[in-house]
Amino acid sequence: MRLDRFLKVSRIVKRRSAAQEMISHGAVRVGRAEVRPAKDLKPGDIVEVAFPRKIVTFRVTSVEESAVRRGEGAFEILEERIVTGEERPW
Repeated sequence: MRLDRFLKVSRIVKRRSAAQEMISHGAVRVGRAEVRPAKDLKPGDIVEVAFPRKIVTFRVTSVEESAVRRGEGAFEILEERIVTGEERPW
């Protein structure tokens, strides 16, 4: 499944267009590398998403769309940390 679609379907980001914009600005990384919205995710990938006030790191456990839509363990959160005002995520 594409990265932008996974972020939207799994409800990490509200809209796919917002996910695409975050990815193109470098706020989303897969395996510590900047990627494109069309990046195909696979189980085991480590994804970092930088929101304005926090960074969420999670491991993809399933990319099967029906399971992701039902919310059946599509990902497991590994770390969630708060970002201070002066600190830049990347």
